[in-house]
Amino acid sequence: MSVLAWLLPGLPVVSGGLLALTGHRVDRAAPTTAVAVAAVTLALAVLAAITRPQSSTTLFAGLRAGPAVDGLSAVMVVTVSTAALAVLVFAAGQIREDRGRFSGLMLLFTGAMLVTVTATDLVLLLMAWEVMGAMSYALIGFRWRDDHRVRSAGIAFVTTRTGDMGLYLAAGCALASAWSLDMAGLAGSARPWRDLIAAGIVAAALGKSAQLPFSFWLSRAMAGPSPVSALLHSATMVAAGAYLLLRAQPLLAATGWAAPLVAWAGALTALLLGAVAVAQSDLKQLLAASTCAQVGFMVLAAGVSSVAGGTAHLVAHAAVKSLLFLCAGAWLTALGTKDLTELHGAARRHRLVGITFAIGALALAGLPPLSLWVTKGSVLSAVAERSPPLYLVSLAAALLAAAYAARAVFAVWRPMDAGTRDGSEQPGTHRVDLLERLPLPVLALVAAAFGAVGPPAVFDAWRRLLGAPSEPGPGGGELLLSGALAIVVVLAVRDRALPAPRVLGEWLYLERAAVAVVWRPLTALARSLARFDDRVVDGAVRSVPRAGMAAARLAKRWGEAGADGAVRAVASGVAGLAALARRPQTGQVHTYFAQAAVGLVLLAVVIALVR
Repeated sequence: MSVLAWLLPGLPVVSGGLLALTGHRVDRAAPTTAVAVAAVTLALAVLAAITRPQSSTTLFAGLRAGPAVDGLSAVMVVTVSTAALAVLVFAAGQIREDRGRFSGLMLLFTGAMLVTVTATDLVLLLMAWEVMGAMSYALIGFRWRDDHRVRSAGIAFVTTRTGDMGLYLAAGCALASAWSLDMAGLAGSARPWRDLIAAGIVAAALGKSAQLPFSFWLSRAMAGPSPVSALLHSATMVAAGAYLLLRAQPLLAATGWAAPLVAWAGALTALLLGAVAVAQSDLKQLLAASTCAQVGFMVLAAGVSSVAGGTAHLVAHAAVKSLLFLCAGAWLTALGTKDLTELHGAARRHRLVGITFAIGALALAGLPPLSLWVTKGSVLSAVAERSPPLYLVSLAAALLAAAYAARAVFAVWRPMDAGTRDGSEQPGTHRVDLLERLPLPVLALVAAAFGAVGPPAVFDAWRRLLGAPSEPGPGGGELLLSGALAIVVVLAVRDRALPAPRVLGEWLYLERAAVAVVWRPLTALARSLARFDDRVVDGAVRSVPRAGMAAARLAKRWGEAGADGAVRAVASGVAGLAALARRPQTGQVHTYFAQAAVGLVLLAVVIALVR
């Protein structure tokens, strides 16, 4: 079954690559092809979850790498494949342009996430991590003719890349420590390498999952099409950081400092981004901020060693958030707006979308007996055993979740204003396509039914599946308290205008802070270095040929003239000697005899003198 370990991510990667490269030529067949590939991928994921395949090969210098499916990976491959199939079915009815490129990029994105959740080493993880980031850039900026979308894609890409550098640090330190990239052995690394590895993984995970201070990139990601938002926010890229922290939980615990840091980062993100979500008037921005907040609970779970609870929350949130984004996308297509004040009555006009949206939003609020009530309760139970201050922050974040979810539900179900009913202010009334409606009931069913993981016997089986049998489950007292408070908050929010300070509406000015503190100093430094390079380095380089030319001119002026004079003098001397040598050549025989006699006399005199 080792072939299955490669085939599972390989099928969407190869198929997606072919569709993306073929482009417009397969626009008509691309949606059907993508849905078929996603369906086969889901079947392979289920088979892999049952059979648990694994494979390994030598990459370089004796280092082994390869995919494997264990308990955590089994849950993730099924979750990712299910979300991808639902989103691609929806996209088949909504995306009308560049279908070949869109379908290909979505499949590549899905394949990269499948590699991420099955990788057993940092090399394979890094490869998938990079592809996922590149595909997110391409998908957010899918409508590339719009400068705003392209800029948003660039900001999201650069921000996540900043955190991604941590993964390179982790891989380098793992090699330096034990010449091994196996993720299972990272917790056993020697200090200080273990701390550096943990720091790199934490930075990469927080960046990818849009946790503080990286959260603002997720707001920019809303520039992409709604199916992209649904897949990116549910079970793929944003969830990848949380998955990595859950996978690396033994490493976090071994350092002594990383686990508390991660727990507080998740709790504060859940609290502050929950407040940001409450303040949003744009439905997609509300859902984006809520994603940061809900992923914060998964990060919190990794920090308090609640792998089973965090994974359950990840799966339930994947169903809920993909459902909510698909509903928002359906309304955006049908009504031409995503503003909450303009969506009054949207749920009444599109009943199926409205009902399924309500189920997902109430699950997001943590209302019993829906899924996130149980999964969030299991995380809060683990937090309560670790730190009372951390628990209070987390409970406040859970109540904010009820507030922003209730605000969204009541906005879309509130009756239309009189002007809208009369038609004077009525937005477009396009129908919601059948393919857009098709995945909504399935996702709503999962969002509601996953709460069945709560009973002790079921949760015990869940913990054994994930290899965490000793973790605490959702406590009855905790579930009763959080459920009751969520109901109170939902009822209190119903007809109230919640305060929305500008700092919350602007996502805590995180992007402005990043631009002021990081981007502008770096670009100023880059400009200074560019001027230094142009004026000093390039000047020094240009001075070398100038000096060479000057030396050549000097050599031409002095050296060449002297050498030519010497040559001419030698030539003149030789010419003079030749003229003298021609004089005895008279052509008369007696002259030659006289010359020979004189020569013999001179020779005799020389011999006599020498002797």
